[in-house]
Amino acid sequence: MDVASLSLYIVAVAAVTIIPGPTMLLALNNGAHGGKRIAACGIAGAALSDLILIAAVGGGLGALLLASEQLFSVVKWIGAAYLLYLAYGLWHAPVRTIQTGAPLSNTLSGRTAFLRSLLVALSNPKGLLFFSAFLPQFIRLEEAIAAQYITLALVTALIDIALMTVYAVGGHHAMRLLSGQAMRWLNRGCAGMLAGLGIALSLYRRSNSN
Repeated sequence: MDVASLSLYIVAVAAVTIIPGPTMLLALNNGAHGGKRIAACGIAGAALSDLILIAAVGGGLGALLLASEQLFSVVKWIGAAYLLYLAYGLWHAPVRTIQTGAPLSNTLSGRTAFLRSLLVALSNPKGLLFFSAFLPQFIRLEEAIAAQYITLALVTALIDIALMTVYAVGGHHAMRLLSGQAMRWLNRGCAGMLAGLGIALSLYRRSNSN
């Protein structure tokens, strides 16, 4: 890919990704309550989802999702239900702060953080539809298509990693600075936004992406 197209892609993806979405909210929460290792596991799961989604787009799954109303609805409702489930869990999650002296490692396992971020991204059909509509604009048909998709997938994952790290670091510092009550409201704020995103996803229609 030429430098100009790749630079434009980086700017566009960063602008879209920096908006707080489910994986960014989970990165913030993981950084606040799980510590650095847990946050890193969650970030790895979200980055892997980028690679899987872009590979799926390259393999034609995005086009299939656009063509099948039934498949789109199934994926959409699974994604919405999972977001609401996570929101409920975060709302009722016990608060851990530096001041309490409670071991942060007991709040969440690395495997759970990894799978949670991975499944949030993969169960949201909007991600697949976004990549299906967005990526072809940067693909040059006269060049090796597979190599271009690999390049875009790696760049997307790196951007996601960088921005989620910022969110996780912010959550980690919040845990050090805020009281237990404030951390509880941070938890519930993330839960409320996840619930809102789940409701919005349940109301989402494919025509909105056209």
